[in-house]
Amino acid sequence: MTTGVRTEDGCRLWADQVGAGPPLVLCHGGPGVWDHLDPVARLLDDHARVIRWDQRGCGRSERRGPYTIARFVADLDAVRAHLAGPRTALLGHSWGAHLALRYAIEHPERVSHLIYVSGTGIDPDRGWHPHYDRNLRRRLGPHLQRWEALGARDRSPAEEREWAVLQWSADFADPDTALRHAEDMATPWLGLNRDCNRAVNAEVKRELREADMAARCRALDLPVLIVDGPEDVRPRWSVDSMQQALPNCERVSLPGAGHLPWVESPKGFRRAVTSFLRPA
Repeated sequence: MTTGVRTEDGCRLWADQVGAGPPLVLCHGGPGVWDHLDPVARLLDDHARVIRWDQRGCGRSERRGPYTIARFVADLDAVRAHLAGPRTALLGHSWGAHLALRYAIEHPERVSHLIYVSGTGIDPDRGWHPHYDRNLRRRLGPHLQRWEALGARDRSPAEEREWAVLQWSADFADPDTALRHAEDMATPWLGLNRDCNRAVNAEVKRELREADMAARCRALDLPVLIVDGPEDVRPRWSVDSMQQALPNCERVSLPGAGHLPWVESPKGFRRAVTSFLRPA
């Protein structure tokens, strides 16, 4: 059921919910793209009432700022209050994993479970980037030259989509299906918000340098599940320090999966998440 949420500053956010059961709010990656977690919702809709939303400035939500972490946390709280109720489970993917973690740190009483999927951790030096760049270029293989050419110039809307599909194809482990999966992510094409991407990524870097996220994680007393795939081009050791800091944390690595583990290991992903959410 597609619906809308109006934030306290008047921004209209697109949202959708399916299924029945305890609420589970999903936070998509990016920043600056739209929700791509419909397959996750369909995997879990017989275990939870799954709520998706487009972050402000992205996809079907109103294209307006400000693009700050505090604003996105407040927007997530509006989605939670309007659609999930007083307390919800959260699942965040990539940048959305960081957003979900930040929300849980600020509002632990409003979160029952936190599922952190393919995030990049809390290390302040962001030392995973050189490894990511090398892995990305290796994974692109025969498409590297075209990706570089597109990235070096102003692009038409069609070229912007082509560039994104090529980049997203590196998020999948199997080269035979990677482009098809990336095409699925880009269909329908709702455009990239590069202003949002630049602003939020810069703030995340500042935050990790200036805030003691490890101490904040040590104080987070709620169950956390980390899910990732060993074939992710973002090195998975970047999450180790966060895992060690969290007092109530388990981790599942899904063999053969890349950055979107529910695509390449749907049964394993569903099993991990539903087992974690199942009442004791």
